[in-house]
Amino acid sequence: MSSGSRLPRHEAALAAAARGWPVVPAVPGGKVPAFEDWDLIATTDRAQIAAWWTQRPYNVAISCRRAGIVVLDLDPARGTQPPHQWAHRGARHGRDVLRLLAHDLGEPDPVDTYRVWTPSGGEHRYFTAPADVELRNTAGRLGWHIDTRAHGGTVIAAGSIRRIQGTRRLYRPARPVRALAPLPQWLVYALTPPPAPALPVAAGSAPLSTRRADAYVAAAVQGEIANVRHAQVGNRAHTLFVAAIKLGQLIGSRWLEEHEAVTALLTAAAEHEGIAGWTRSESQHHIHNGIARGVKEPRVIVDAD
Repeated sequence: MSSGSRLPRHEAALAAAARGWPVVPAVPGGKVPAFEDWDLIATTDRAQIAAWWTQRPYNVAISCRRAGIVVLDLDPARGTQPPHQWAHRGARHGRDVLRLLAHDLGEPDPVDTYRVWTPSGGEHRYFTAPADVELRNTAGRLGWHIDTRAHGGTVIAAGSIRRIQGTRRLYRPARPVRALAPLPQWLVYALTPPPAPALPVAAGSAPLSTRRADAYVAAAVQGEIANVRHAQVGNRAHTLFVAAIKLGQLIGSRWLEEHEAVTALLTAAAEHEGIAGWTRSESQHHIHNGIARGVKEPRVIVDAD
């Protein structure tokens, strides 16, 4: 087949595959894979790519797991205001937040890697995934307007298009085109999911050791902190109330001190203060009510020691 007979994005699919990144069709002009079993059928095979991209002008989705990559998705404000912790430092884009996060840790801004400009004014930064930990997709875990695509996700390749308000806009590689850098270790640490907590022990079951019980409690606290930090406007009160109930259950079973729970929840909720009218007194109200309810239903964790 001559290059002139190829449908749009065929060359983009071949270019991604040439880097060793398995690709699969995404809906034309969109970001969703066109096939449900996309992670199984993604391929670098030129014949299969030709078969797909001579049928329809699909966009090109890369399987992040199969490609061994982690992609930081850095978005512009899109009319929203950044949280105060970033706004007062001049952040107006996810890339600004990433730069500030690196600065606070004494690390360089991780810009020296393969990058793609997105049609919405955002940026995709590609990194090789660490070999010793499975990182998954995240939304806002690193900070305002920073998502990640990793195990379980796809990223739309350069050369694809988006239809935005009736226009067709291109995903374009930044110049000069650079090789992928390894994901910086500080980002590996920040994106590594916490270990799954041991399950609470029901009556009559084998008890947990003190060490495992402590790990369970610590993971539970960190999980509720993350839930509160990432709560969306309109759901913050409910999220904070539920988090306080769950930690209140640990207080009721004497595995957690109340002042520790209150401090942790207030610190997490402080990120919302000043956003859409949220106040510290509102945080205190929901924390107080949630803990009061939770302590009445203690969570049973039996100590084996």
